[in-house]
Amino acid sequence: MAIDIASALSGALCAVRAAGERIRADFAAPHDVRRKGRIDLVTATDLAVEAMLKESLAAVVPGAGFLAEETAAATALAGLTWIIDPVDGTTNFAHGFPFVCTSVALYDGLEPLLGIVHAPLLGQCFAAGRGLGARLNGQPMAVSTVDDPVDALVATGFPYAIREHLDEITTDLRAMLAATQGIRRPGSAALDLAYVAAGRLDAFYELALNPWDVAAGALLVTEAGGRVGSYRPAGPYRLGDFRILASNGRLHGAMEGLLAE
Repeated sequence: MAIDIASALSGALCAVRAAGERIRADFAAPHDVRRKGRIDLVTATDLAVEAMLKESLAAVVPGAGFLAEETAAATALAGLTWIIDPVDGTTNFAHGFPFVCTSVALYDGLEPLLGIVHAPLLGQCFAAGRGLGARLNGQPMAVSTVDDPVDALVATGFPYAIREHLDEITTDLRAMLAATQGIRRPGSAALDLAYVAAGRLDAFYELALNPWDVAAGALLVTEAGGRVGSYRPAGPYRLGDFRILASNGRLHGAMEGLLAE
C-alpha cells in the first residue's frame, strides 16, 4: 500500500508529542519500576506510552502492524509496520536523568519511510521522512563536517547483556579512547543517533541493540547526510544486525578501521 510519507509523518508527530506529555508528567512523579532482567528495567510509563502510541498511530496508517518493545517485540517486519520504543533510556528515566526519548519509525518491510526521535524532557524533536530530509524542532539539520578522528566526539552504549560482551566492549572502547577527541555514553541509542544527525556527535557505534532502538535514528542520520553501516564485518546495515556504526560519512572509513579488529 502506497502512503503519503509527509502526511504520515505529520500525523505521527502529533501522536509522539502527545505521548511526550505523559513522559513529562511522570518524570516528576514517583516511578513504578520493575526488572525485566538483571539491569533491564521497565516502568509504568513505558507501558502507558506504548499503549497511547499504538492507539494513535493505528489511525495514522490504518492496517499497519506494530513492532513495539513492551507488547509486540516478536513481530516480523512484513509490509507497513510501526516500530516503537516508548521510552528509550528507561534506566535514565528511573534515575531522574533526562536523556530520555521516544522513538517511532514506519517501515515497509526493511525499508524506512519515516522516523521520529522525541526527547520531551530536553525540548527536542528530531524527524525525517524518506527523501524529505531531517529536521530538529522543524528546522533543517545536517551531520557535522569533522573528517579526522582526533577531532571527533563519539558516542557508544553498553548492552544489558554486558557481561557476555565485556571483552569486545572494552577492546573497542580502548581503541576509540586512544584515537578520538572523546567518548560519551548517555544511555539512549535512539537519541545518540539523532545527535549524530544533528551534528552534535560525529559518530556512534554499539552492539546488541534491538530494532526499536535504531529504526528511527538510522533514517535520521541518512536523511541528514550521514552514513549508517555495520562493523566487524564492515558493510551495509540491515535492521536487526548485531553491530551498528553511524557517522557523518566523512569519518566512516576511519571508524571502521578503529573497529576492525
